[in-house]
Amino acid sequence: MGPDNRVQQSEAMPKVDILRDVGKLKSTDIVYMKRMEEQNLQRAKKVQGYRKSNNRTAIPLGLIAIGIYAYTIYSVKQEKFLDDFEVPEKTVEKAA
Repeated sequence: MGPDNRVQQSEAMPKVDILRDVGKLKSTDIVYMKRMEEQNLQRAKKVQGYRKSNNRTAIPLGLIAIGIYAYTIYSVKQEKFLDDFEVPEKTVEKAA
């Protein structure tokens, strides 16, 4: 997808400037453009709502994960069973 592809796309679907291309556009084209703008705004508002609800869910889940991690580290630090461990002495057996 290099620059050649972008040139081909712009030639296939050139951008429309309403003020400059007013003679080329029909009234129905303008109506359809306005309708699509409204639908796009509604879609954008819906996506923003999803984003907010996702953030409201993600923040507590992240805090729970951090809490579990912190509690695990804290509880492992309290364990002392390996602190008193003495290494057994090695015995050397003599060959008889």
